[in-house]
Formats: sequence, structure tokens, C-alpha cells
Amino acid sequence: MRIRTKVMGAVVSTVLGAAALAGCSASSEPEETTASAEQGSAAAADGSQKAAAVLAADEEAHDGDLDVDGAEDVVLDGKSVTLTEGGTYRLSGRLSDGQVLVDAPDQKVTLILDGVDISSSSGAAIAATEVEELVVVLADGSENTLSDTDSYEEDEDADAALFSAGNLTVGGAGSLTVHGNGNDGIASKDGLVIASGTVTVEAADDGVRGKDYLVVKGGSVRVTAKGDGLKADNTEDADAGYIAVSAGTVRVSAGGDGVDAATDLVVTGGTLDVTAKATDDSSAHGLKSGVITVLEKGTVTVDASADGLHSDAAVHLDGAEVTVTAGDDGVHAEGDLVIGEGAVEITRSNEGLEGKDITVAGGSTKVTSGDDGVNAWGSTTGSTEQGGGGPGGGGGESVGDYTLKVTGGTLVISADGDGFDSNGTAEITGGTLVVNGPETGGNGALDVNGSFTVSGGVLLAAGSAGMAVAPDEESGQGWLSATLDSTVAAGTTLHVVDSDGEVVASYVTSKAIQNVVYSSSAVKSGSEYRIYTGGTASGGETGGMYAAGDLDGADEIATVTAGDAPEGGFGGGPRR
Repeated sequence: MRIRTKVMGAVVSTVLGAAALAGCSASSEPEETTASAEQGSAAAADGSQKAAAVLAADEEAHDGDLDVDGAEDVVLDGKSVTLTEGGTYRLSGRLSDGQVLVDAPDQKVTLILDGVDISSSSGAAIAATEVEELVVVLADGSENTLSDTDSYEEDEDADAALFSAGNLTVGGAGSLTVHGNGNDGIASKDGLVIASGTVTVEAADDGVRGKDYLVVKGGSVRVTAKGDGLKADNTEDADAGYIAVSAGTVRVSAGGDGVDAATDLVVTGGTLDVTAKATDDSSAHGLKSGVITVLEKGTVTVDASADGLHSDAAVHLDGAEVTVTAGDDGVHAEGDLVIGEGAVEITRSNEGLEGKDITVAGGSTKVTSGDDGVNAWGSTTGSTEQGGGGPGGGGGESVGDYTLKVTGGTLVISADGDGFDSNGTAEITGGTLVVNGPETGGNGALDVNGSFTVSGGVLLAAGSAGMAVAPDEESGQGWLSATLDSTVAAGTTLHVVDSDGEVVASYVTSKAIQNVVYSSSAVKSGSEYRIYTGGTASGGETGGMYAAGDLDGADEIATVTAGDAPEGGFGGGPRR
């Protein structure tokens, strides 16, 4: 070890080259364009992939060994410190205007922070400009603070309060507060692992950034950033640029994207709480990935001014407990959007779930949207075949190469626009779908441009009648559609009753409705059914649909035959 003053060497920053596909908004209708080869490849990512398979294909993260044996004591006494040899150093004391510089090419350096306060007016507080791996261990019970300069030159090498040119690990049982006054808070030009400890970051730009990967294995991490919160930005290597959270508690408040992975974003445990609110016209997505987002376990809460979850390719929600509040789409995928397991609730959105191919196979999903609840749609051109959308749908709309499937689980939608909407085809083979659709006639609880079949499960969709759509006659399961003579007010109990007087469905409206579509194994094609209002509903409840009903005091308001098309107006041009 020796002490000296040195100006940092400069390297040219890598310019990120891959632009994300634009998300959709309610204010304008994007032009349909043919996807580039690069976009098409990304959007083709298999959305059914499990977290383990995604991570197995990525670069393996370094171990992040926190061994502190054989440490050499270094007391900071106001002078900058330069470390030129690998080894373990225990740092204590204060630097009011200085830095710790690590210049140890191809070596591993471990810094034990044991009550340090380092502030630099000229650069990074800790700058490992030449190192194979930097390990920062927060000594048990210690409190440590790092603050950097308020500005950097454009070609500055170390441009974060805590910077490593090699792999970086942060862990231990102490605390670290980082003030990134000039740019990022914590940054590595290779991989970055947060293993443990209490880490608090404030940053003028990105909070915590690893180029090849950013992995959180535990601890408590709180990030406040004017740019992106957590970021992995390697866009050149297919197996790099990923973010993985497996344990711990991570809370992010960002002016840009909350969590931004150039490739994959995987959560397999812990708690991730993200607020992403842009202060200008830029987008601020909650969680963003370039290839696939997989939320397999843990708890994820997102509040974003743009999309809550956004992927340029695929999203797989497969076991995590996810709550989203979004200014635009709740969950947006350019390709596959798959819900396999877990609990998903979108409390506010423009469009709730949007993707090219959407599958709900399990779990419990609740969607509240100002426009479409679930929308199978894309920004690339598909088929221009004119479709039917069931006996009551179609209207000459083009049928795109989009699919919307419910095969299991529970999906409850409350939409002010179309509720369950596919610009291609739709099918229900299992599970339970309840749509509390729009009150305005220009939208419908169901809207499918192409074929729409039901062969299993339970479907109850209620809304306006102007654009009413029902399943195809070729459906393997019976269905009925009733267009009512007068509007049924919100809060009304409604029953579907068979010819024997048995109640087959009971539902309490949450909005004013004019049309109801119902399908289950209890409905037989060609049979007559009556619709009643009044009486009572009881038992288990799913989106307003109850397990049992009583007709005492109820009044009959309509008679329908299962399989008959709904009445009402249909048509318009292609709709999202």
C-alpha cells in the first residue's frame, strides 16, 4: 500500500444501441409496421420459460466471497489512499475531500468498511479503476457513508460514488449510505452482486448499475434515483445485461425506469417495491426487460407513470404476488404474456394486460383498466383476413396474428373499454373468467376479431350492448347471450335460470349493464334460459359471480336460447 494523488484515466463509454419498442398509450393509435428482424427475434422469446431456465442461459454471476481473514488496517486521516496490491484492507476514519483508489490490475481486493465517511469533490469516493474483483464488506454494526463529486467529465472512467471496473460485491452486516451527487450511486463495468447488509443509495442518475448483471441475494436495499433505479445495461452479449433478485428487500424510487434490464429480469424471492415516476415527458416503466421478465416467487409492488411491467419480448408471471398501479399498461409484452401461477392485481391502468399472445393458465388475476382490460394486440402487421368474432362480433374487422387464451386459474376484469379483447383469436378451455365490462356502447365486455371458442371453464361477461360479442357456434361448451330490454343498474342481483327453474349462475352487477354472456358446463346449446333480477346471491364470490342464488322476490326480465347470437350493433374498423 502507498499513498499518492492521481487523476483518473479515461475510457470511452459504451453507447447503448438497442432501442426499446415503444409502448402503447390511449392518446394515439400507433401505426402498424412490419417488425425488423431484430425486433421479431426478441418478441419471439418463449414466455413459458421458468426462472431457472432463463438464468441457466445467462452468464453465471460471481460468488461474491465475503471472507475477511488477514485484513490489513488502514486508517483514513484526510489523505487519499491508493491500493496497488490485492488483499484485504480494513478501512476506518474520515476523508472530508479525498478518495480510496484501487489500482490493482487482475487482482482481487476486499475492502472492509468499518465506520468510514469518504467525500470527494473531484471524483468517486471509492474508485477501483484497475481490479479483477472488488469486494466491499460492511463490518458488523458499522455505519459507512460515501459521497462523490457533483459533476464528471464525459469521458471519466470512474463515474459513480462507489465504482469498480471489475466485478463488484457488496455485503456484510453493517450499513452503507451512498450519495451519487454527480452521476450513479454504485456501478460496476462487469457484474455486481449485493449479498447482504443495509444499503441506501441516492443518485443524480442511475442508482445501482451493473453492466453484465446486477444480482440481489439478500439484505435491505433502498434506492432513490433521478434516472433508473436498478440497471444492467450490456446490450452486446446475449447472456449478459440481466437483473436477478432472489432474496432481501429492495425499495426503489426512480425518475426513470425503476428496474431496467437490457435482457432478462428474474425475481425468485424477496420483496421488490418500485415507484417509477417521470418528471418530464420521458417514459418511466416500473420493471423493464429487453428479452423476458419472469416473476416466479416473492412479492412485487409497482407504481409507475408508464407501464408497470414492460418487456420488449416476453413476460411470465409464475408464482409471485404482484400488485401494479400504472399510468399506461399494467403489464405489456411485445410477444408472449403468460400467467401461470401466483396472485396478480392491477389496481389501475390504461390497458391492463397487453401482449401479442396472452395465456392465463393459473393463479388469480384481477385487472382494473380505463381502456381495455386484456388486449391481445401488437405493433406489427398480421393477417388482414376479415373475421367473425363469434355470432355477434366481427363487423368486418381484420384478424391479426394474435391469440388470447384462458386455460386455467381465475381472471377478473373491470374495464371501461373492451374487457376481454383479441385482435386475433380467443379461446377458453378452463378456468374462470369474469368480465365487468364497459357501460358505453362503443366498447364491449367481449371483443374478438377472429374465432372465439369456449370448450371448458366458466365465462361470465356483462357490459354494454352496442358492440356485444359472443362465442362461436362451434364452441364445444354451451353458452348464452342476453341483450336486455332496459339497462340493469349497478348493484343489481341477476340470475341465470334453466328450464327446470334451477339457478345456474348468480351475479351482482358492479356497473350498469345491457348484455350478459354466460358459459359453463351447466349450459346446454338449444335449451331455453331465463334471466331474473332481484332475489339474493350467496356463497363464494369471484368478481361479482356467486356460488349460489335464491329467486325469492326476483323478477324475470328476459328469455334466451343458448347458442343464439346477441342483438345489437357491431362493426367499426380495427380496434385495439
